Amino acid sequence: MACAVAADVDAFNLLLEMKLKRRRQRPNLPRTVTQLVAEDGSRVYVVGTAHFSDDSKRDVVKTIREVQPDVVVVELCQYRVSMLKMDESTLLREAQELSLEKLQQAVRQNGLMSGLMQMLLLKVSAHITEQLGMAPGGEFREAFKEASKVPFCKFHLGDRPIPVTFKRAIAALSFWQKVRLAWGLCFLSDPISKDDVERCKQKDLLEQMMAEMIGEFPDLHRTIVSERDVYLTYMLRQAARRLELPRASDAEPRKCVPSVVVGVVGMGHVPGIEKNWSTDLNIQEIMTVPPPSISSRVSRLAVKAAFFGLLGYSLYWMGRRTASLVLSLPATQYCLQRVTEARHK
Repeated sequence: MACAVAADVDAFNLLLEMKLKRRRQRPNLPRTVTQLVAEDGSRVYVVGTAHFSDDSKRDVVKTIREVQPDVVVVELCQYRVSMLKMDESTLLREAQELSLEKLQQAVRQNGLMSGLMQMLLLKVSAHITEQLGMAPGGEFREAFKEASKVPFCKFHLGDRPIPVTFKRAIAALSFWQKVRLAWGLCFLSDPISKDDVERCKQKDLLEQMMAEMIGEFPDLHRTIVSERDVYLTYMLRQAARRLELPRASDAEPRKCVPSVVVGVVGMGHVPGIEKNWSTDLNIQEIMTVPPPSISSRVSRLAVKAAFFGLLGYSLYWMGRRTASLVLSLPATQYCLQRVTEARHK
């Protein structure tokens, strides 16, 4: 048993030595990378990306290969993790198709108002996808593939669960703010080119478009951007902890080394992560969903009433239309005439 443990430790040390040899002490990093240092000496390389950019994918690959990280953290949560294992063509088709089934799933997952808001935001993403012919999240898929090639590299999801974000965002808006925001999202149609994406490399295109639309709603910006900055910072700091090396026996002293972490996030989150890096963070508050306000309950009832009202009117109109068509048929006219004659007899 002791021999087997010793052999495992030797194998680990051999792979670790290979990894450290490949890890460059002075890595040649893209200009989109921000370096942060934890209190224990662990290093974090934050790659700021544009979600629809080939350059961003190359930046992620280059950074991971240069620093050979112990952990890779991406701006995804468990509700969006499926995009990591889907091929580009499937993702492109999925991103462009907003079906009733997706709407129902979003409503079941997030509630009525949050589900509708999620679908409107997906419409923004679908608009960019259609304009560029490029599926979102390519940098995350590249990070996932590259992390699997690095010995002992862990892969972490670093974003706040999307239902929490949407529910907090909806709770922060008044009824009329929700109407105005939905109107702006529904009528988004400006053309976008690949050059536009690359010019926005210093500020992610998707987040820039969102910032322009939600600029007049400070509370919405707080919940969708600022609070997620705090959460991403917290998850990066959790990942950047000293690593304990395996021991051949309990008699050997414990040995820990600083870790190396690569974070892959939208460029718009990088300033917030830098700002929060050295502050005390408490994520409990930003993980709670406040109870719906009176205006939220009223708006939810209004949406339901409008939906069922339209449904009822549609059924009524279809019923009248169908009845008129049936009554106009010659066979129907003949039957009615026979009935009328029978009554007169």
